[in-house]
Amino acid sequence: MPTMKLINFEGEVVGSLELSDAVFGAPIHVPAMHQVVVAHLANARQGTASAKTRGEVSGGGRKPFRQKHTGRARAGSTRSPLWLKGGVAHGPKPRDYSQKVNRKVRQLAMRSALSLKATEDRMLILENGDFGTHKTKAMLAFLGKVEATRKPLMVIDESNANLYRSVANIPGAKVLHVDSLNVYDILNHEHLIMTLASAQKLQEVYGR
Repeated sequence: MPTMKLINFEGEVVGSLELSDAVFGAPIHVPAMHQVVVAHLANARQGTASAKTRGEVSGGGRKPFRQKHTGRARAGSTRSPLWLKGGVAHGPKPRDYSQKVNRKVRQLAMRSALSLKATEDRMLILENGDFGTHKTKAMLAFLGKVEATRKPLMVIDESNANLYRSVANIPGAKVLHVDSLNVYDILNHEHLIMTLASAQKLQEVYGR
């Protein structure tokens, strides 16, 4: 059973917390994480790119010049993709890029991502979610003390205006509610910092 240090906003260790093996000590399944991340990025695509084909551009109702004896390549329409202002051959059209991932695969990927952070010692548990101040300077000082200045992901269980404001100007830092936590953001950030209530909720949801 993995044991994590419990810290406060001053960066001091105030205790320890034993986490569930099923959620934070699970075998790391790389193919599941890969599938979920690919689907996450695909689902984020708008799919609105569109280019006009030769049948959709204006003009080209008549043959631009006679077939023979001009010294030029034969042409039947100014809407040809070969012509300036002609249509686009094999251009993009609006489409749905979304991918479906089964629930058990998503859960497996989440357990793997959380276990990976715990195994690499890149996860911290905050005693509470009271950050006290909205100052970026205070947040940088905290991150420096816990050695998590590079791309930290803060996971909270309830909205905190001070936290959002203190993190806003820190490059690479991000705040997520525990209900919005996903595999892509866990893997895309170097350090995972979550409140005690967030960790307990993850154990309730994914420890079944």
